[in-house]
Amino acid sequence: MAATLARQASRSSHIVQKCSRLFSVGHRDYADMAFTFASPYDVYYKEAKVKQVDVPTFSGNFGILPAHVPTLAVLKPGVINVHEEDGTLKKYFVSSGSVTINDDSSVQVLAEEAHPVDRFDPAAIRESLNKAQHDLAAASSEVAKAEAQIALECLEALQKSLD
Repeated sequence: MAATLARQASRSSHIVQKCSRLFSVGHRDYADMAFTFASPYDVYYKEAKVKQVDVPTFSGNFGILPAHVPTLAVLKPGVINVHEEDGTLKKYFVSSGSVTINDDSSVQVLAEEAHPVDRFDPAAIRESLNKAQHDLAAASSEVAKAEAQIALECLEALQKSLD
């Protein structure tokens, strides 16, 4: 009986040592958030330390801070606000994509398309918005209506981001 208890105690201390090594190696401070933000054409942030990220999702807009609960969400057309460590606010328009918040305070945003908001021409957006409204009104098939509606929603979100 004593030998069995000794073996179990030895095994449990071995397991505790392994677990503590797993958590101490490469463990990120939960006060930090490692942010990665990319599209197929650009990488805007790669494991950068940021204060906060605000994302537009189909379940609502929300802010992400260090130690946020792990979450998966689908992005909707809108603006991602990145609050950098130095207090700078950068805005990016995304058409769609996903956001992953991990339990180690790392965050990944993968966007179908993403562009800094300051690169858009407001006059061109208004013109495209008018064209999309016309296309939706003139659409004859269900597919054409759906495509026009998607374009219109995206352009409305882009217009809103500039206001």
